[in-house]
Amino acid sequence: MSRHRIPWGSLCKLLGVAGLAGVAATGVVAARDERRRRAYTPDEVRARLQERVAAAQDKAAQDKAAQDKPAQGGPHFHDRG
Repeated sequence: MSRHRIPWGSLCKLLGVAGLAGVAATGVVAARDERRRRAYTPDEVRARLQERVAAAQDKAAQDKAAQDKPAQGGPHFHDRG
């Protein structure tokens, strides 16, 4: 009966390299997002936020109107015994 040894040193090195790659990838994504954010002037950011708020308010008003509207017609299901 032979025993196979797990190369713990190699496994630890592999996990360490994978961890470093993950950290580097996260840094790249964060830097790209930061560059994208800095590309807007304050006036552009303000205008975009105002557009998003107006769109959200419109959607909320439409949702409320749909909830307040009584249901008309539609299929009726009855127990058939």
